[in-house]
Amino acid sequence: MAGGKKLLVEGRDDERVLKHICDSRGIPLPNIMSYGGAPGLKEAFPSELKTSREEGDVVGVVIDADTDLRARWLSIRNRLVKVGYQDVPNAPDPNGTIVDPPDSSLLPKAGVWIMPDNKTPGILEDFLQYLIPKSDALFDHAVNSVDSLPEQRFKDKHRPKALIHTWLAWQKKPGRPYGTAITARFLDMCLPQADALALWLKRLFDD
Repeated sequence: MAGGKKLLVEGRDDERVLKHICDSRGIPLPNIMSYGGAPGLKEAFPSELKTSREEGDVVGVVIDADTDLRARWLSIRNRLVKVGYQDVPNAPDPNGTIVDPPDSSLLPKAGVWIMPDNKTPGILEDFLQYLIPKSDALFDHAVNSVDSLPEQRFKDKHRPKALIHTWLAWQKKPGRPYGTAITARFLDMCLPQADALALWLKRLFDD
């Protein structure tokens, strides 16, 4: 699909979460495209930028910082610069980065959100932890349970996944997928972290 408004994400979980955020805030839903992980997303990003050819086109990216926020940002920044963007910041905007195309360019407006919050290392599940109500005592219990496992079979970088899935397993309807957990209001979409991501999406796609 050439042109239009596109949001590139790593996988289906990201896609479902972002669809629910857009829907809950009345933000026009872009064409969300998932790539099965960061390598596929990064490979596709320059091509998606270069295939946009009409005024008003937008290409956004939501990608995990993983363990090295700066390295992840530079990998995206370098791709933006290589296809012709100017004045790309040296660090991500804490409120979500938006880069306008150069004058007389056919490039689209571009946006980058690095999970969880453009400021710290982490992944989608770290962002979802921000949406757990502070009054929920079960999450602290999930943390203690995961930390006291007699054997940790997952990698340290996947600990946030273990935490959020453990917590979701203890809800009224256990084991709901992320999008359904948002619909069921297990996760609070009115907390400031959700507001920040929603505002970036609105500035990128609805302004």
